[in-house]
Amino acid sequence: MKIIPLSEGVFTIDKTKLFIPFDVSKDELQERARGSLLVEVQPFVLITKKDILLLDTGLGFMKQNEMQLHQNLSANNINADDVTKVLLSHLHKDHAGGISYKDKLGHYHLSFKNAKYFAQQKEFDAAMNAGFPSYMTEELSILENNTQVVFLNEDEGLIDKYIHYKVTGAHSPHHQVFWIEEDNEKIFFGADDAPQIQQMKHRFVAKYDFDGRKAMELRRQWWQQGKEENWTFLFYHDVKTPMAKNNS
Repeated sequence: MKIIPLSEGVFTIDKTKLFIPFDVSKDELQERARGSLLVEVQPFVLITKKDILLLDTGLGFMKQNEMQLHQNLSANNINADDVTKVLLSHLHKDHAGGISYKDKLGHYHLSFKNAKYFAQQKEFDAAMNAGFPSYMTEELSILENNTQVVFLNEDEGLIDKYIHYKVTGAHSPHHQVFWIEEDNEKIFFGADDAPQIQQMKHRFVAKYDFDGRKAMELRRQWWQQGKEENWTFLFYHDVKTPMAKNNS
């Protein structure tokens, strides 16, 4: 499998849930609001024998009238129309902002017109009920009753016999993680349950998690299991380390 990180940049975020661009070469974190977190926003594309998989969809920002996510794919010689599956860990705006885009008439369209989108039904229902600022319901509404969307109703299962998903209830009540396995290679995408490598190495309860203690224990469990089974971990919010193995 080929793994390509699609970085959208580094940001700070605080209790306002606004993502403010951060230049690591000159900006000072101490000058931002107290409690600000420094994060990368980084979807991934995986090229397998069967698919071009997109793991989460970033913020959905536009640059020069084109979605940044599409530009990042193009820079890696991938046409957005060639993406076959979009796997959604959860629907917070920094992971689901690129699901759709608005045309000049104000109508929303799915960003990947030939892809199947896979999301948890309960996560969608919760997002539409909770709304702003964590969820952008206007952008997400296009998922409802859409023939390109597969809403998962099980807490665990397989997609196309090689993508394993599991709902954890850790970062958010219906957050899911993925394992993609092909030719004895296993990729693990923990999204916001396992966002940065340092959280895998150290016991850390995050206040922003739905169940911080569960998230901490899952990270410990995954990090050890990944070492034993030689997983490649993908880190959506890590500024320096987009992917890694546990070789310690």
